[in-house]
Amino acid sequence: MQLLLKGKNFVISDRIREYSEKKVSKLDRYLPDIGDIQLEITQEKHSKKNKGGKTRNIVQMTVFSNGTILRAEDRSDGVYTSIDAVVEKIHRQIARFKGKRDNRWKGQKNYRDMQEGMPELAEEVWEELAEEQERTIVRVKRFPVSPMSTEEAIEQMELLDHDFFVFYNPDTGQINVLYRRTDGDYGLIDPELS
Repeated sequence: MQLLLKGKNFVISDRIREYSEKKVSKLDRYLPDIGDIQLEITQEKHSKKNKGGKTRNIVQMTVFSNGTILRAEDRSDGVYTSIDAVVEKIHRQIARFKGKRDNRWKGQKNYRDMQEGMPELAEEVWEELAEEQERTIVRVKRFPVSPMSTEEAIEQMELLDHDFFVFYNPDTGQINVLYRRTDGDYGLIDPELS
């Protein structure tokens, strides 16, 4: 397991590096096949979203584990608070992921029976996970896709007033997904087979 720390408008101090390493070092106990963990700390000041004028920290953690990607994000005034919250969210995701995988392969065990060897979570979190129902697809929507450039896709998405738009990109020869980011810009998902 390798921790990759990145700061955006933020300098990663030795103290924060040590704290982060200590917090994430426990994750491989619960998910032993972890490859890399990326931890990005961004500091934002006086933006449209941050109206209070305070400095706010955004901590995003991405865990790569044998083809599975877990991601969590937290925003708060304190870096250490955000790191703790992100690790807690990843713990929940690991418990949910392992619980669903074990249920599938070992015959519908209860989350309560599986707490051994799982992340240390509060009792109410375990109850929440136990009550969580399997999600199902309730609707399939089919629609024709026309070849268009990314500029045309942005224009079409804006005309429809959607947050995302699926289109065929002739430049890449693939289906792409265009989406509106929280900062007002756009993102483009261009899938690659792994």
